[in-house]
Amino acid sequence: MRYQISGKQIDIGEALQTHVQTELDAILNKYAGRPTEAYVVFSKSGHEFVCEAVVHLSTGLTAQATGKANEIYASFESSAEKMDKQLRRYKRRLKDHHAGRSQPVELSDAGSYILRSTDESDEAETDNMNAMIVAEMETKIPSLSVGDAVMQMEIASAPVLVFRNEKHSGINVVYRRDDGNIGWIDPRTAG
Repeated sequence: MRYQISGKQIDIGEALQTHVQTELDAILNKYAGRPTEAYVVFSKSGHEFVCEAVVHLSTGLTAQATGKANEIYASFESSAEKMDKQLRRYKRRLKDHHAGRSQPVELSDAGSYILRSTDESDEAETDNMNAMIVAEMETKIPSLSVGDAVMQMEIASAPVLVFRNEKHSGINVVYRRDDGNIGWIDPRTAG
C-alpha cells in the first residue's frame, strides 16, 4: 500500500507519519481487503488542526474522513475514528458487492475544473458567457456497476458521482436528489 502523508503549510514529523501509517494499517486490515493508496493531509484552521484522510480501495471505492481538534494527533484520531466507523458500516456491503470481483476497478483519466461562481456584481462580465476557470486538476473515473456507484457516493458523502458503467462502458451519473432519493443518469437509454 502506498501512503502520502503531508502537511499544508505546517511541518509534520517522522513520528506522526509513523503513527498515521500504523493506525491506518490496523483499521484497513480489519475492514478493507485490498487498499491501494492513502492520502493524509494535515492543515491548520484558526486554532484547530485539521486532518483529511482519503483511502482508495482496489474495489474502486474511496473512503474519506475529516477530523478537527486542538492537537494534531487528536485531529488524526478523530479522522481515523470516522474512517473506522465508515468502513465498519459498509463492510458487509463491500464484501457482498465485491465478492466476485477478481480484478481491481479500472480507472480512466479525466479533467476536473473548478469554475468561479458568479454573483450580481459579475453580471457584466458574464454577458460573454465565458466562465473563468479557477483550478484545473486531474481526476479518475471508475468503472462500476450502478449499485457500486451508489455505494461509493454514500461512502464518500458526495452529492454526485460520475462513473463508467461496467455493463456498456458509457459514462453515467448518480446523484442525491433534494427529496433524499438517488437519481441515475444514463444517456445511452435516453429515448
